[in-house]
Amino acid sequence: MSDTQKIYMPSKPLVAGDGRYGVLSGFEPGTRLLKAGTRLAPPFLPLPVDIVMDKDVAVTLRDGTVTYVDVFRPAGEDKVPVIIAYSPYGKSQGSSAFARSVFDLVGLDNGIVSGLNKFEGPDPAYWCAQGYAICNPDLRGISDSQGDSVLWDRQEGRDAYDLIEWLGVQDWCNGRVAMSGTSYLAASQWFAAAEQPPHLAAINPWEGMSDTYRDLVMRGGMPDTGFARTLRDFSFAGLGRKEDIIAEAERHPLVNELWENKIPHYEAITVPAYVVASYTNTLHTQGTFRAWRRISSADKWLRIHDSMEWPDYYDETQREDLRSFFDHVLKGVDNGWDRTPRVRYSLLDLKGGSQTAIAADTFPPEGVIATKFYLDAKTRTLGPQAPADGAKARYVVGSNPDFASFLLRFDRKTVLAGYPKAHLWVEAEGSDDMDLFLLVQKLDAQGTPLAEFTVPRRDAGLHDATEHGGSILRYRGSDGRLRVSLRHLDEALSTEDVPYHRFDRTEKLAPGQIVDVQVDLLPVGLVFHPGEQLRFIVSGRSLLGTMMPGMPPYTSPNTGAHLVHTGGQRASYLQLPLHQIRD
Repeated sequence: MSDTQKIYMPSKPLVAGDGRYGVLSGFEPGTRLLKAGTRLAPPFLPLPVDIVMDKDVAVTLRDGTVTYVDVFRPAGEDKVPVIIAYSPYGKSQGSSAFARSVFDLVGLDNGIVSGLNKFEGPDPAYWCAQGYAICNPDLRGISDSQGDSVLWDRQEGRDAYDLIEWLGVQDWCNGRVAMSGTSYLAASQWFAAAEQPPHLAAINPWEGMSDTYRDLVMRGGMPDTGFARTLRDFSFAGLGRKEDIIAEAERHPLVNELWENKIPHYEAITVPAYVVASYTNTLHTQGTFRAWRRISSADKWLRIHDSMEWPDYYDETQREDLRSFFDHVLKGVDNGWDRTPRVRYSLLDLKGGSQTAIAADTFPPEGVIATKFYLDAKTRTLGPQAPADGAKARYVVGSNPDFASFLLRFDRKTVLAGYPKAHLWVEAEGSDDMDLFLLVQKLDAQGTPLAEFTVPRRDAGLHDATEHGGSILRYRGSDGRLRVSLRHLDEALSTEDVPYHRFDRTEKLAPGQIVDVQVDLLPVGLVFHPGEQLRFIVSGRSLLGTMMPGMPPYTSPNTGAHLVHTGGQRASYLQLPLHQIRD
């Protein structure tokens, strides 16, 4: 069983004075009334209505483990639906110094929330005023809850099932339970919904991973564990043990039962779902789109925004949009939500002129044609026809330059909307393996690379923080990566647009061996105007750096030289989702 493959390490309790300790983090069971006008602390929004807080309520899971939750609900006798913010972040962490610093980092005013919200979760101040309750749980092994904590797996789904069913029969609840939140709070919803708890009426995953191996610890088969280490070390405070995801990745570098258990049963998800995604989040984009594609919900909506998850989630307009969904599904309000387009996507131009909320029936939208652009190592260009003669582009790992670029200039307006992928013929010199990093980059007509911040902050400090990393905060293009020895595809799950690698076997390269690999790149919505260029980069090192500032960078074990073969019998190409080409 996968549980026998888990590795645990001691947790540390959350104590007063810790940067993640909130105003209400102390263990104080009981019910209290928070009066309208109450301000939790000076930076935060005063409460607009009276709120009943049931603090540190014990919830017993099916195996007898006792966990604790905080429930915020409107004062009065009306039965209301409840929204869960499900994560290992302390249930009162929204008012902590850490949470305030995150808002500062991205340029958000802490005064837009009350501090009662869980980090990355819905704010009780707003939702209670709209006739909803909010449940902030401390999961198994977190804070004062019993047991050992785990990181994104089906155990969390089973625990969430038990909490959902407990909430659904409380005397203040109308029997309908939903989930909402970003990042971890989004990823946990896939696992919960796959268990099909009867009282779960809706989910709202707002950018979140959906495969712990492929999205978190081993994207492309590479042990780039900087964020996973941060998550493990700082987000699982408790009295027992916590799962050591880093040790597990080191001991089990290939997909096995442990990692399979950390993939939700997507097809078992049938509950109404409002999914929010972006093209720009190197941590969450791939997983969000994957889950949206594969869930079975007959009623599912996708909105692809043009910024970063935190500014988008707490934006007033988007919050009202979410309320329309919840009002319709959880309260039965006939507000026209059912006529909302099933897909609303954005198009970026990286010059401040994004288009948003473009209606479609699916994504990629109708009319997209997956079009091959062939690499030419002689001219370092991309073209519609494969070169007749073979050639090689070569770079030496660790040299300057240590990548090979190919350019495509557009003579008319061109829109990309969908899933890019690369099919490359590659060879290693002086090594039996290759870590490949790919990037589709937009250049202006003069050849200058274009990038765009995804958050409101624009000052010199953010320029510094994103100069060699912080890819979540500054978008530079659609990237992909693959360790070549893990190139084996799952034929059943791969599509023409999105290759799916099994990551369950190692196939090292022999000297002189040339192999073809398929690499998926993050979904894209991008506009090119006449004269602007697309640059496709192949490299042996990470081209975007770390996901967030301050994280340790990934250093590839690459050595020797890499060769990319083009033309002739080895016609490497970049496949782009051309939505429309027009003057």
